Amino acid sequence: MTILVTGANRGIGLELVRQYAEMGETVIATTRNRIPAELDHLAEWHILDVTDQASFDGLNSALDGRAVSVVICNAGIYLDKPESLAQGFKPELWQQTFAVNVTGAFLTVQNLLPNLQAAGNARIAIIASKMGLSAHAKGGSYIYRASKAAAINLAANLAHDLKPLDIAVGAYHPGWVRTDMGGKMADVDIATSAGGLIERIRELGPETTGGFLAYDGEKLD
Repeated sequence: MTILVTGANRGIGLELVRQYAEMGETVIATTRNRIPAELDHLAEWHILDVTDQASFDGLNSALDGRAVSVVICNAGIYLDKPESLAQGFKPELWQQTFAVNVTGAFLTVQNLLPNLQAAGNARIAIIASKMGLSAHAKGGSYIYRASKAAAINLAANLAHDLKPLDIAVGAYHPGWVRTDMGGKMADVDIATSAGGLIERIRELGPETTGGFLAYDGEKLD
């Protein structure tokens, strides 16, 4: 089985790559700026900026129609954590965040659709966050929360449209994970989060397409 992970040079993305590689799967990993030489043995690495169609054109050319069974849209940014309501949340932060967290996920699916169809019974995982749910609206981080709400909605609509093509789509909350983004005070270690996500993606199929689950299997809505 071939798995493609975006935003794979650090954090949850890199741990997903490591664990899939240890399972003996073929892993294609993308990173925006550089291919880390010390991680070269784990995967087939490609440069990809998920906000740039020309970058996708390069990836499409490199893959040359190869079948990809699982696409994990993991690339994401969280730029507005320190922003204040009175003076922060500038328009450019909204544009940058949505370009990566929402448009980037859509473009990933759109560009890799032929590869997914070539695999048959393929799966798409969009890494979202329960911070995007109204039930978890605790104020602040307006841009990140809104982008993850949009990502959850995107996954649900893609699931509807791709089900006739035998492609299942799920949105996933990785937990509050101890990464550069999550910080040292987070309550989930990265190996546990990635392992749980892999299990949830393994379970994804026609019967469960369109759902939103936490890494530990909790159903979120």
